[in-house]
Amino acid sequence: MKRLIIGISGASGAIYGVRLLQVLRDVVDVETHLVMSAAARQTLALETDLSVREVQALANVNYDARDIAASISSGSFQTAGMVILPCSIKTLSGIVHSYTDGLLTRAADVVLKERRPLVLCVRETPLHLGHLRLMTQAAEIGAVIMPPVPAFYHRPQTLDDVINQTVNRVLDQFNIALPHDLFTRWQGA
Repeated sequence: MKRLIIGISGASGAIYGVRLLQVLRDVVDVETHLVMSAAARQTLALETDLSVREVQALANVNYDARDIAASISSGSFQTAGMVILPCSIKTLSGIVHSYTDGLLTRAADVVLKERRPLVLCVRETPLHLGHLRLMTQAAEIGAVIMPPVPAFYHRPQTLDDVINQTVNRVLDQFNIALPHDLFTRWQGA
C-alpha cells in the first residue's frame, strides 16, 4: 500500500486537489493523507459547491493543518511522497525556506529531507523574478515543479478534461497507474 500525502493550499484551483482525491478513491493500493491549509478552506468555498467535510470524506486520513505532531510530520512515517495541488506562492516560499510553521510545510520539508518525491503544482500567474527564484530553489532541493498547465494535443472538450490531464500527469510522478488513463496520451504525429 502506497501512502500519498495530498496538500491543498489556498491558491486558486482547489478543484485540482479535489479531483485527485476523487480519482484515488478507486485506487485500492493507495492510501491518501490530506492536509488543507486554512486558506484552502476559503478557496474551496469560493470556487466550488463542496464543503470541507465532503472533501475530507474523499481522503483515507485527514489532518488539522496546525497539528505539527501528526504522523506525516515525521520521516519515520513511510510515504510514497507528497503533492501540493494547488501550491500557493506562500506555501512554496515556506518550503524553500524550511519555514515549517504548520503541517503543510512541515510534511513537505520531511518529504524533502527523506529524499521522497515532492510535487509542487504552483498556481500563480504572472510570475515575477522572486516567484521564479523560489521555484528554482525548490527544484534545487529536490522538488518537482509542475504547474497545472493544460495540454491541448488530447483536444479537451470540457474543463474536466483539462483538470483530468493534470491529475493523471501528477500521478505519473509517483508511478501510480490508473486502470484507465483520464486523458489520451500523446502517441506521436
